[in-house]
Amino acid sequence: MTRLILIGTLISAALGAKELTPDKRMQHAVNALAEMVATNDDGIPRQLIGKAQCIVIVPGLLKGAFLFGGKYGRGFASCRKPHGGWTAPASVRIEGGSFGGQLGGSYTDLIMLVMNKKGMNHLLSDKFTLGADVASVEGMTGKDASINTDLTARAAIITYSHAKGLFAGISLEGATLHTDSGENKKLYGHEISNKQILLTKVAPPPAAKPLVLALNKLARRG
Repeated sequence: MTRLILIGTLISAALGAKELTPDKRMQHAVNALAEMVATNDDGIPRQLIGKAQCIVIVPGLLKGAFLFGGKYGRGFASCRKPHGGWTAPASVRIEGGSFGGQLGGSYTDLIMLVMNKKGMNHLLSDKFTLGADVASVEGMTGKDASINTDLTARAAIITYSHAKGLFAGISLEGATLHTDSGENKKLYGHEISNKQILLTKVAPPPAAKPLVLALNKLARRG
């Protein structure tokens, strides 16, 4: 029992050491978006982002960590406004995985493109489990992903991961995406739901303006 308590304490301490304040995490999200969106034949094609209804950016997703073989990360979601532009960001966190003997971990930037109404309904719920309607883009960037109409037609959500300069597939099936109420309160100064942020005219707080500007610039409708 003592050994289990010690392991739990070490895990909590290690996760806590990696936590960022919302404003710093927001800047990391801006950087991840800039690095992962295609400027040539590499990265996520703007054409594909142009078809997305919403986007979720999780900078520094921790995967394969400690004894859990799972995933943990915090990030932000934004959706298109009806008359152009992108909404203020809503805070999300991703968790998942099962117990196992995997040790060590790596940090990966994750972008999820919500492609249709089904995906939006998932995103607007307080919690949903990622399943078969989430497509992981593995080794497909630039023109290859732009022309893969079958993928974009079938998937409610398309995910890209980026670590150490490389794009790779990542399995998220079984992980859950939650509303991060505590982070929303820190950002907006009061309790507010993700549905309120993403579906109404909520003004972005000062810390969120760089991300909204980056989305308006990089993720115009294609």
